Amino acid sequence: MGFQGGCLCGAVRYEGQTHAGGGHCHCVHCRKTSGTGHGSHMVVPKAAFSCEGEVRFFESEAESSNKVQRGFCPTCGSQIYSTNSGFEDLVFVRASSLDDPEVFEPQMIVYTSRRPSWNKIDADLPSFE
Repeated sequence: MGFQGGCLCGAVRYEGQTHAGGGHCHCVHCRKTSGTGHGSHMVVPKAAFSCEGEVRFFESEAESSNKVQRGFCPTCGSQIYSTNSGFEDLVFVRASSLDDPEVFEPQMIVYTSRRPSWNKIDADLPSFE
């Protein structure tokens, strides 16, 4: 199943041929870069993903000790996708950047021990502290 997406101003556009699920992450980095209680990411094989337009990256060490590069549009600041040194063949597309957000189907929730109390967890999804 293919999908498309991009940033708020339209300067960055991407498409993917397939995806392999995804989930919600409550780690501090995902919360702060999303501006909400969690980040929602769709897992995409790197070989099935293409992106046009300038994307800038901010690199940090994730709570897992992997290096994470978070890509965003330098014009409007929209988060687009990230890469993780522990999963070199994957990209993690921000579900909020999808043209059709219904393409995203979360399958798990991670770093639940770091979630704020006001960000409720879907009891139907497997959760990991």
